[in-house]
Amino acid sequence: MKDLFMKTLIGQVRALDQFGTWANKSDEDLLQEKYVKSKEDLKNIPIIADIDEMQIQDIKLIYQAVALAFEVKTGVMCSVVMEMSHEGFGRVVVIADKIVIANKFFKDAHRFSFRTYEKLEDEGEKLLTNALKIYDQYKDC
Repeated sequence: MKDLFMKTLIGQVRALDQFGTWANKSDEDLLQEKYVKSKEDLKNIPIIADIDEMQIQDIKLIYQAVALAFEVKTGVMCSVVMEMSHEGFGRVVVIADKIVIANKFFKDAHRFSFRTYEKLEDEGEKLLTNALKIYDQYKDC
């Protein structure tokens, strides 16, 4: 599951590289740059600030990767719906058929990150595993 999530996430990120800017970066370095921030890095980000469109897109890519990995595993199409205010408050849901398979509320989304690359992998695996469990539980309802 972890490999499937990471493969779909890197595919989503690389698809946005229209001009080949990231072509020389390894997959791990690219994801690390986008999603991993140390405690020291977070100290440099104000607690109250507006979120930019790139950060919103980076967050949405994680849930799009979950949706795509879910589709690969099950053959069921998914939709990702994300609503985010300029202040970083919002919500993202992943829907398969009529079932919400992932749901996350955000506050301070401009500070969204993972402490390590491994935590990103683990969170992706957890999101995908939970999505599959939820779908299996409610698909016959």
